[in-house]
Amino acid sequence: MNRIDKKNILPRSYTEFHGGKMFFVPKLRETPCPPWFIFLLLFLVNISAYAQNVEDSRLAIIKYGTETEIANLIQSLRNENADYLDNELITLIDSTKNQKILSGVFGFFGEREKSGLEERALKAVDEREDEANETVLSAIDYLGMLKVSKAVPSLMELLDTEEKRFMNNAFRALGRASSSDKGKADTAADFLIDFYNDRNVGENAREIIIAIGETKSPKAVPLLANIASNPDERTPLRIAALDALSRVGDPAGLDAVLSCISTNDPNVRSAAVAALGPFSGDKVDKAILDAFRDSYYRTRIAAAQASRERKLAAAVPYLQFRAERDDVPNVKDEAVKALGEIANDDAMAVIDNLFKERKNSDRIRLICAQMLMKNAGQKNLTRVIIELDEAKQKNQTALYNGFLKIIGEAKIDGDTSEMEKLTRRFLQNGGILEKLYGLDMAVNNELKGLSAEIKALTADKNESLARKAKRTAERLGIEI
Repeated sequence: MNRIDKKNILPRSYTEFHGGKMFFVPKLRETPCPPWFIFLLLFLVNISAYAQNVEDSRLAIIKYGTETEIANLIQSLRNENADYLDNELITLIDSTKNQKILSGVFGFFGEREKSGLEERALKAVDEREDEANETVLSAIDYLGMLKVSKAVPSLMELLDTEEKRFMNNAFRALGRASSSDKGKADTAADFLIDFYNDRNVGENAREIIIAIGETKSPKAVPLLANIASNPDERTPLRIAALDALSRVGDPAGLDAVLSCISTNDPNVRSAAVAALGPFSGDKVDKAILDAFRDSYYRTRIAAAQASRERKLAAAVPYLQFRAERDDVPNVKDEAVKALGEIANDDAMAVIDNLFKERKNSDRIRLICAQMLMKNAGQKNLTRVIIELDEAKQKNQTALYNGFLKIIGEAKIDGDTSEMEKLTRRFLQNGGILEKLYGLDMAVNNELKGLSAEIKALTADKNESLARKAKRTAERLGIEI
């Protein structure tokens, strides 16, 4: 019989003698199992069980939790930008009248413009006598954010009652909800115009003007133009009317906007320049360019924003001057953003020079990086990575985090090898923040070649990171 060395490897087989007969006994090859492997296996099993316990706990909170527990859960989902429990939350609000739960879920869905709660929200408005005020208000806001045109009759009926507790929210919601349907937009505009002219609107005047603009109905132009161009009208109402004319964007409102550009009130003047964005023509272009010379900084900001909205190439020299020399940081910021939106060769050359000059402020360099990645991501990725690493080496935390966010949100067209290399670095060796952004980068650029790194993070001890890794794997079609 072969000698068995227990310290090494057992033979594949050996013979035994029983009752004078010889038996051939197969024996599997055995190798010693390192202690670290056993520890890793147990760790992975425990992490997996822990993650499952967390998911079970969250489902249990939705089914049986208090309003405070559910509010905390919603905040966690908000922080994680997670939507995997949306169906369970929809089921929850169909079966509860708890004011804080309803308000929390309506708010969570509304801020993401997530559908699914329309019927419950309409019920809260139509049967408001049976609901808490906070529930009705959050339902009204939700219907507006989702632009639910079906809600227009219910919102008009609510406003007709002139219940002060709901009016502010209901005016805006009516404007937004109607904007998705031209016929209902005209109906809502007529209703709001009559309300403004025929009733004692008091402190609601500005809200009504804003709501009229939200409808985007051309029927709104005569009233809005009259308010905007009236020098005896209150400044906040004139500003609201100018913004509303811009939202409507009908050419019939242009003369009223232009008439306000020469006013002595600097706030009305800046609002008028800001309202020029959707309009066209030589008069509009000249007014925007002249506004860059205004001593009031808000007017210069408005000129930059109008140039951006119109992609006004003629504004590039003015924007360059403001981006390089203006003494107000916000003006510089808006000038760079406008250059990035115009994005012709001259504009991008200005941005390129501002970005590579390390003496410029962090905020200017970050906006430039954002514009470079937006307009030519593949071409500029390596440059931004170099600046990212430079910021980390010099412990410039704010600058580093800014570059990290820009790269984390970038989508590269064409060759993604450089993006994949950086993403692998983050997923393997980065801190929590780098790993979280690395997962975004993997999804944004469909980096399926990183399946091993993503799988490893599904077992991470950080609960949020592990969950995000699982969602990333699902979106990329990676089997766990």
